[in-house]
Amino acid sequence: MRTFLISLLAILLPLSSLLAQNMNTKIKDPKNPKREILIGYCNLPGLKSGEFGNYFQSQYETYKPSDKYIEKLKEKINYVDITVVFGSWCSDSQLQVGRFMKVLDQAGYDDKNLKIIAVDRDKNAYTTNIASLKIERVPTFIVSQHGRELGRIVETPKKSLEKDLLKIVSRAR
Repeated sequence: MRTFLISLLAILLPLSSLLAQNMNTKIKDPKNPKREILIGYCNLPGLKSGEFGNYFQSQYETYKPSDKYIEKLKEKINYVDITVVFGSWCSDSQLQVGRFMKVLDQAGYDDKNLKIIAVDRDKNAYTTNIASLKIERVPTFIVSQHGRELGRIVETPKKSLEKDLLKIVSRAR
């Protein structure tokens, strides 16, 4: 039995290390090799690090979402799944992603239902297939429920992130 457990650990430990490497991956920007960009799945520590982290932090700290919409979002936000697709190289992503995350934080969103995916300038995430998301511009914030898309915010909000997000989550059942 002990030999079996040791063998199992010998297999699982390298596998877990391999899987962990797929989060917050940085590569040289193919169109600007002097810069690194994020690619594939990311999490909050990844968004807060490196060059993109400077943009993320400044927008997160300075954005002031409307309390009126945040209060309404609190009632509905945890009934949906959210996918954020962004480019760490993109000025709209640098402006909006930190702000969007602040809206989610203030609304009390449970980030276990959140996916964050970084793409290159051709909207590819390399090891993560995002073709089904039909991304044309970044950032794109996709809100879905039970696998059905309710709506998306693309590049910049129409009114404000929190107001546009409330309009979308209000479609949830």
